[in-house]
Amino acid sequence: MKQPIENFLHYLAVEKGYSEHTISAYHNDLTQLVEFVNSNTSATSWINFNRQTMLSYMLHLKERGYVATTIARKVAAARSFFGFMVAEGLIKTDPTENMSSPSVGKALPKPIPINQVRLLLEQPAKLSTAEAKRDGAMLELLYASGMRISELVALNLGDVNTQGNYFVRCFGKGRKERIIPLYEKIAATVKKYVDEDRPKLAHGKKETALFLNARGERLTRQGFWQKLKEYAKMAGLSSKISPHTLRHSFATHMLSGGADLRSVQELLGHANISTTQVYTHLTTDQVRRTYDKSHPRAK
Repeated sequence: MKQPIENFLHYLAVEKGYSEHTISAYHNDLTQLVEFVNSNTSATSWINFNRQTMLSYMLHLKERGYVATTIARKVAAARSFFGFMVAEGLIKTDPTENMSSPSVGKALPKPIPINQVRLLLEQPAKLSTAEAKRDGAMLELLYASGMRISELVALNLGDVNTQGNYFVRCFGKGRKERIIPLYEKIAATVKKYVDEDRPKLAHGKKETALFLNARGERLTRQGFWQKLKEYAKMAGLSSKISPHTLRHSFATHMLSGGADLRSVQELLGHANISTTQVYTHLTTDQVRRTYDKSHPRAK
């Protein structure tokens, strides 16, 4: 039963261009599905997997205490997998067809105010190490561009244009390329890191990654996340701040500053504008607070 999963993951990587992180998530979810089938059913192939088995699996997840969002993700992974097998002729019918996932309310992004962003970005400058200079460049670039953390750590030398027409080139979901304009100050910060601090981390290695760890290798998502937590603590901010917090903050602050929704959609790399529209709720709340505070008849 594992070979079709391997074929499916290969399809996601090669034909769909999914990131390593996304493929790993699919692998974990589908492996858990196989373990359930092996432990709770007599099925020896996916041909024997039916709608009732899927319902039993969903109940099993609920009994184990998984929240609705996690169950919905695991069901979505199974649905994609079975859709692939139907398309490949490995099974005749999709056992998840017309099956609803657990109802999940769309959680609002949680940005932080501009003053807190500024405070966070100031922390690496308090340290003098090459790692701190790298972290400062990464934090500044993340907030300046609204990139995902996976896109940030995947950057290579040359992906940030620091001469004249400042921009960063990154690859989002589905390996879709986008060009994000940058302001001069962040371009100068990245250039200084590349010229002065990156060589100290590279140790002479011929690594193409823009951001390196202390061993001269590409810095991982987890490695940067840990650094971010440390800087948040130094700044006296919430430990719940994540790289995605800066992406949310970028989008919210851009819209609050007058950017149009379509431009922010393009900057974030959202396929559908409905995904970007969630940020308009946050800016509408800000307008409401300003109105209530400022209008003489609202007091």
